[in-house]
Amino acid sequence: MANARPLDALRSAPSTHKHAMPAAGNASQNGTLFGGTRLVGTFFGSSSPTGTNWSCTGSVIDTPTRNVILTAAHCGLGYSNNYIFVPKFIKGAGPDQQPYGIFHIQHVFIDPRYIPDTGHSSTKKPWSDLDTAFARVSANQRGRQLQDAVGGGLTFTQPTGYNHKDVTVVGYPGKDHNGAGQAIKCTVPTTQLPGFRQMSMTCGGYYGGVSGSPWITDYQDDARTGHVIGNLGGYNGGGNDADVDYISYAPAFGSDAANLLADAMANQDPPSNLPPYQGIQAKLPGGATLWQHAKLLASGDYTGNRRSDMIVVWSDGEVTLYPGDGKGGFLPERRLQAPNSTWTHTETVTGGDFTGSDLSDLMVRWSDGEVTLYPDVSASGLSGEVQMAPSGSMWKNAIQISAGQFHNGKYATDLMVRWVDGELTLYTYVGAGTFGTENRLLAPNDTWKNATLLTSGNFSGKANWDVLVRWVDGELDTYVATSTAGLGAEARMRDPNDLWKHDLVMTAGNYTPNGFSDDLIVRWSDGETTLYADTAYTSLGTENTLVYPAS
Repeated sequence: MANARPLDALRSAPSTHKHAMPAAGNASQNGTLFGGTRLVGTFFGSSSPTGTNWSCTGSVIDTPTRNVILTAAHCGLGYSNNYIFVPKFIKGAGPDQQPYGIFHIQHVFIDPRYIPDTGHSSTKKPWSDLDTAFARVSANQRGRQLQDAVGGGLTFTQPTGYNHKDVTVVGYPGKDHNGAGQAIKCTVPTTQLPGFRQMSMTCGGYYGGVSGSPWITDYQDDARTGHVIGNLGGYNGGGNDADVDYISYAPAFGSDAANLLADAMANQDPPSNLPPYQGIQAKLPGGATLWQHAKLLASGDYTGNRRSDMIVVWSDGEVTLYPGDGKGGFLPERRLQAPNSTWTHTETVTGGDFTGSDLSDLMVRWSDGEVTLYPDVSASGLSGEVQMAPSGSMWKNAIQISAGQFHNGKYATDLMVRWVDGELTLYTYVGAGTFGTENRLLAPNDTWKNATLLTSGNFSGKANWDVLVRWVDGELDTYVATSTAGLGAEARMRDPNDLWKHDLVMTAGNYTPNGFSDDLIVRWSDGETTLYADTAYTSLGTENTLVYPAS
């Protein structure tokens, strides 16, 4: 056991990304360390008796063969035949002193559609729903089969839904945060991880080592039975992007997991010709290849229901409307323009209520410098065009435009403009045929030449909206409560990073039930499209996949 290779690399590396203790207010409760339970154990890479390096968690499943355990696919048990499972592990006790003995892994069963991590990215794909593994074990050193030794097993159960009142998660945190080698348990309600067939729980203390932990609906200490509905794993190896210890995920068992368990009981590898795993159906039609051609996005109320809808201008000139359902999803698309050469000349667009009616308008800056306004856009189509600036005007230098409420107004009648020389201008009380009052917020400068993308939204909850900027180095900043007096206070949302350099198009609107224009939609370079629901001015909101990346 002393020379075991860590299995749970995803949740434990780098460990510095974990908090030593859950941050105040982030975890509603913390898990309890205890002596363990007979149906849950941990893994080692050899049979050395010292027991100083355990990794991942497994549990005993009730089967006719009496020798099957459950864990997470990403734990990597299948990489070697030299792992052992130790139920109710006791640190410092040799193999013969472990209460139920040790059990060598014979064969591991993993859905062939599950793709192991390649650079800490594939764990965030739809197939993270398949992060479940079963393994058959040999008899222990006393000649007893696993279930005979521990006296029972958990019943594999496909749950109905994702919201459960009391689910107990039992696992073994790694030695960096658990020197005594004890198990941890926590009983909490669960919810769905949006966009995935996975459950989510909030409870502190679940550091690296807990991957594979069973999620049990009727847990009792040292019980010989119980129902297990998932295992800790899935998206990002079983936790959020920040790798905190108090948020954990688990694939909710479905038919694919049931079939995998049947393969384990039959001691046969799963078929290799399974159809590709689709995950939960995306909320926007088409795949990532199609959405790579989504050139521009604009948010506004185009259906008159006081929530946001999204207009997409495609690279072939087609213009489509996706009515929002108010729950972070979309109703069937409506075509506003068939593919055409005219709309291929759009450079930047924004949605606002410049005419003060119940429907939003669409403003377009064309490649020749002309600016036009389409009042009261609806599912019926684009309305009559109003020229705001003629061809050849100075507006050819307007790199980005974004509508918002920047003067404590009722509607999004103001227009933020970033110019090619870095100047930033706010036009208030914009209307049909007029840009209203011009307010220079920044003189020409080199810094704002690097503001690659810009959008507006109410991320801070203040009367005046905020400006969200993605910089050329991937940094994300918000400028809180911007007004005619100047840019608001800068708040860092993301430090410079490589990931957000791939954010090519973004818009913000009111797409979820809270009634604020604080939902950020991003179209990435690979066509994946994401909604960050209820984004705050210092942090991105809950990630919802609208278009899945190509596998």
